[in-house]
Amino acid sequence: MTQRVWLFDLDNTLHDANPHIFPRMSRAMLDYVAEKVGCDETAAQQLRDEYWRRYGATLTGLVRHHGVDPHDFLARTHDFLDALPQMVVHEKALTHALAKLPGRKILFSNAPRRYVEAVLDHLSVRRLFDSLWTIERLRFVPKPHLAAFRQLLRAERLDPRRCIFVEDSAANLLPAKRLGMKTVLVADAVRAPAYVDVLVKSVLDLPRLGLTR
Repeated sequence: MTQRVWLFDLDNTLHDANPHIFPRMSRAMLDYVAEKVGCDETAAQQLRDEYWRRYGATLTGLVRHHGVDPHDFLARTHDFLDALPQMVVHEKALTHALAKLPGRKILFSNAPRRYVEAVLDHLSVRRLFDSLWTIERLRFVPKPHLAAFRQLLRAERLDPRRCIFVEDSAANLLPAKRLGMKTVLVADAVRAPAYVDVLVKSVLDLPRLGLTR
């Protein structure tokens, strides 16, 4: 039988970005939008919300409607990498839990490569991933767009029916389910949408679930 392939999101899936990273990133994005569009903070936040609803990412809206250089946006909004050791919050048993999961592991994130690599290095799990799919490699087409998923599947020559996608965003799991993947939502919730196969509070719960069978 062909082995299972695990696709993992990064932020709020493998570590908790809410205490330090997301506030810093959000502030930087807000300032960037206000600067590039030429608006006040309130209008910048409204624009960010609109682009998130329409495209799943602030970056996509800025590129399409304001001619923003995506590389400049990513560099400016992720300029805190030197401070990551003080910002990353994670569970110490993460490396052990991931190592126990049989099959290939691929990191699938809307974040830029330098940030992804830095976080994985700090988590001591980078060696466990066979491939990294970041927003640059996705040609700036983010999840939840089907094109992002299809690009990864085609390049890695994967059968989606053999893939397990682990994410903290339910919206990003919907296209995965439509493609035939098994879906795992990482969230502190009681219920999950019908297209979510498994709900866990932490990726540390994955080894005991027997999902590869």
